[in-house]
Amino acid sequence: MKMNRRNLVSGVVAAAAIATMKLSEAADGTSGGLPGKNLFYTRENPGRWESKVGSHVPTLEVSGNVVKLKTPHPMSDEHFIVRHTLLLADGTLVGDKTFTPSDTPASEYALPKGYQGKIYGTSFCNQHDFWLVETAV
Repeated sequence: MKMNRRNLVSGVVAAAAIATMKLSEAADGTSGGLPGKNLFYTRENPGRWESKVGSHVPTLEVSGNVVKLKTPHPMSDEHFIVRHTLLLADGTLVGDKTFTPSDTPASEYALPKGYQGKIYGTSFCNQHDFWLVETAV
């Protein structure tokens, strides 16, 4: 049951992040702004986890329509990456992957044919919260 709650929470937070981005774009007329700093953490806005940036910020590698999402995080029973998600700019979930402590936190996804725009990768740590990275393809 514990993993199911984590899956639900990370999925809800990812969707909320994208929804918040869309609301803030509509409100101020700008595009590409990130939602509030308290919803998730980034390299630029690590909040209380500034010392964790190197091992918690996920990376995105794009080759053609294939996206590799990795988190350079050691995995142990006590401290591990629980889940990755990949989203399109409009909030569409491309895919997700749940990890166990014995897994390597790496996942791979196929973008829709011809997709151009921003993509968002997320990584959820069981101790250091929800992290996000974005890039454009």
